[in-house]
Amino acid sequence: MPETPSPSTTRDSRFEPVLYRLAEEFSGVHHTSTVTRCVDAARHGAEDVTGRATPELVERIARQHLQVLALAFAEQR
Repeated sequence: MPETPSPSTTRDSRFEPVLYRLAEEFSGVHHTSTVTRCVDAARHGAEDVTGRATPELVERIARQHLQVLALAFAEQR
């Protein structure tokens, strides 16, 4: 069972399900603090670019970031 994600620094409950889904999806790959940071960064990036951040958009962006990080870590090994 994955570690429970720490609350996002954004403290917006709309993104808690995103944190839990991605923490489960990437358990064994990334620590939950990494997932939390990616979700926060995705939210802030979406807000900067589009002026708003929906949970769906944030999840897509954060998932892409986590996948790229996983590939980069795999290449270092």
